[in-house]
Amino acid sequence: MSSPQKKSQKFEVDAVPQHIAVIMDGNGRWAKSRMKPRHAGHRAGVKSVRQTVELAAQRGVSYLTLFAFSSENWRRPEDEVTRLMGLFLEALQREVDSLHRNDVRLKFIGARDQLHKDLVKKICAAEDVTKNNAGLNLQVAVAYGGRWDIVNAAKTLATRAVNGEISVADMHDDNFAAELALGDAPDPDLLIRTGGEQRISNFLLWNLAYAELWFTECLWPDFDAQEFDEALAFYASRQRRYGYTGDQVA
Repeated sequence: MSSPQKKSQKFEVDAVPQHIAVIMDGNGRWAKSRMKPRHAGHRAGVKSVRQTVELAAQRGVSYLTLFAFSSENWRRPEDEVTRLMGLFLEALQREVDSLHRNDVRLKFIGARDQLHKDLVKKICAAEDVTKNNAGLNLQVAVAYGGRWDIVNAAKTLATRAVNGEISVADMHDDNFAAELALGDAPDPDLLIRTGGEQRISNFLLWNLAYAELWFTECLWPDFDAQEFDEALAFYASRQRRYGYTGDQVA
């Protein structure tokens, strides 16, 4: 957990996770503690998104996946959802040029048919302009749910089987994973969740099978380089065994 006195650290390349996933939690509580409306917390959280993207690129992370809006978040008050969608649109308009200049490749995952057509148009344009970039791969999950993702992959494979493209015997972990929203990315090595909760909340259920999980009490708008480096230090301390014994890995 966070320690105010702890300084940022430097890490060897082989100790840095290739793929980090982040559940950005605590915007509403951050705003409430300051007697501000919830949308003020979401707006403050944009600064942490920008800084985290920069830190990931600086530390040598290849993939960063941010959980921006879950399929369950549609249940929130209509005014909050409307403001969030407006914030997504505004952030896209403001940030895409900067991401492109810094060689970031941007991809959005989630149920686009649930989003307003103006937002989908901006999403497609942002993906198109950054598609050939070779730096950090930034995935943003909007209207995304892990169960939705798995069901979609299952439907796709079932359709291919019905059409005679593959047989049931040909269905296995690899081609199932290839049909998931992150089918073109390696699985996350590290999950970071801010805000104090210790659950994965229907995020990347298949992909997080062997991720190291790091939880912090820090609310998302307060997440900074010190917190990020503490997560990296935690990751570097872990022995990743994937079913083998510790002696085998060593």
